[in-house]
Order: sequence, then structure tokens, then C-alpha cells
Amino acid sequence: MQSLLVNYLLLLLLRIGLGFLRRPLAILAAILTALSIAFLNDSFASTFSEKVTRTVRQFSPHLAAKMRPPFTPVIRGRPSAKRAIYICGRPRWVFVFIFSSVSFILWYVSCGLLTVLWALAIALLATVLHASFRTPNLKARLNTFREEFRAVWRNYSEL
Repeated sequence: MQSLLVNYLLLLLLRIGLGFLRRPLAILAAILTALSIAFLNDSFASTFSEKVTRTVRQFSPHLAAKMRPPFTPVIRGRPSAKRAIYICGRPRWVFVFIFSSVSFILWYVSCGLLTVLWALAIALLATVLHASFRTPNLKARLNTFREEFRAVWRNYSEL
């Protein structure tokens, strides 16, 4: 299921990228928009934070220590089920808000706000059409058809 969502995200990014080949500022806005959407994914946010912290640790260990998330207390020997995700020591919503704001400003400055809305609408339409025409268990159906074909072929060859 997650790979299917990644495919749809790639389709969306491809469509936005093709829409802004002539505008480098709009491509930067598309990249920031994709990052702000990707930060909503827990595993991406954690991996991004870890990689950035490791890279910063090579240059400034003191700054990397400041980028660690705050200590979360453990109650009765087990961590809380709903733990907050931190990116570089800040709550996730801060990064999502900053990246979304900067990308909106870049969309506005590059005069691509209407174009990105059209690109998003077309990408959403393509995603919905693809999902509605997708055949579930296509591989199982093809295997069943192959077995039925072999059975019929055997019957004809016996005659």
C-alpha cells in the first residue's frame, strides 16, 4: 500500500515538474512543497532529522547536540504510544509550516500559483482515474487464466 502511495506522489511530482520546466523559481517551489508534504510522513521526518544531525555533527558537535530532540519522560517503564516527531530538535509542525510558507511565497512570486493549482488538479484527476481503473489482484487473475488455458489445451491435445 505504501509503495502505491509513493507511486502516486512520484506521478504528482513529475506532473508539477513538467509544468514548470521554464521557471526555475517554480521548480524550487515544487521541491519545497514536496518536502513539506514528505515531512508529514513519520519515517521520512525521522530519517531526515537523523541524516542532517549526523552531517552537522561532522562539522560542529556542539550544534548537533542542540539539534537533538528534547528528553521525553518514560512513565511506568514504557514510552508513551503517541510520541511527537522532532526534526532537528524542533517539532515537525514548525518545519512543515516554514516549508509550506516559503513554497507558497515562491509560487506567488514566480506567478505560478494558478499553474500549480491546475497541475495539482490534473495530477489528482490522473490519480483518481488510475485508481478507479486499476484491477485488484491482477497477477492472481492472470495465473488463474493461465491455468485454465493449460487445462483446455490439454483437453484439446488429448483429442
